[in-house]
Amino acid sequence: MAHDHDHTHAPSSSHQHTHTDHDWAEMAPLLESQAELFTPLYEKALAWLAKEVTEPGLIVDAGSGPGVLSCLFAETFPGARIVAVDGSQPLLDRARARADREGSADRFGTLLGELPDVLQELDYPADLLWASRSIHHLGDQRAALTAFAERLAPGGTLAVLEGGLPPRYLPRDIGFGRPGLQARIDVLEEERFARMRAELPGSVAETEDWPALLTAAGLKHTRTRSFLLDLPAPATDRVRDYVVATLSRIRDLVADGLDDTDRATLDRLLDPDDPASVHRRRDVFLLAAHTVHTAVRPV
Repeated sequence: MAHDHDHTHAPSSSHQHTHTDHDWAEMAPLLESQAELFTPLYEKALAWLAKEVTEPGLIVDAGSGPGVLSCLFAETFPGARIVAVDGSQPLLDRARARADREGSADRFGTLLGELPDVLQELDYPADLLWASRSIHHLGDQRAALTAFAERLAPGGTLAVLEGGLPPRYLPRDIGFGRPGLQARIDVLEEERFARMRAELPGSVAETEDWPALLTAAGLKHTRTRSFLLDLPAPATDRVRDYVVATLSRIRDLVADGLDDTDRATLDRLLDPDDPASVHRRRDVFLLAAHTVHTAVRPV
């Protein structure tokens, strides 16, 4: 699950949408809440970027979802104009409403369309182009990175959030079932991710060496940094909601790959009436790491 490739799990939206706008409108509050939960991690990442990028004039959030990160960029870079890009109008509406509430609407814009082609509609090249778990939803990742790089101003930075470590939210041994449930789920999630990648239009198998891919796109001065979210037990209600949503998604999408014992364990963890469920147990936590790769377009 290091990929965080599903909208209902990832803090940022992804982009080759296969559902209707109505679906995203219904999911928007959940996406927004989960993104807010990861804000401490993103604040660390943006603080690092602020040291790497000097006074950007235009920041593009390519795959903005409901705009939580877009508005964090507006806060971190008060002199910059922000453009949130996504394939869902309801999510962009949510992003604009957040910018209104936070006082950055006068320098906040949105752009509706599918990546990477929609970036051609930008009025100006970007000084900082941020892509959080959007590249892996595009069949030809190498070509996509090249297209992203072409929309940078000379000296502009492309920042790609991909990879990290699978999140953890329960002990290895939870007191029932077989220990190591999350590790077995990780295997199924990786297999599902591989199938998703293989089924994308124009899918090209690619070694996920992001610095090498950024260099192949014509960019220079690659940097990589990982950022930690550490929310220890006992969990807040928001952490519990996140874990419930994550386990529910897993139960829906990959439970057929688990044996009867693991499925029964999942069912107990999701049963609000069970004292051992994630709704009640005191050992629920959230530990996650996300990795950001940056590179610069030559002047």
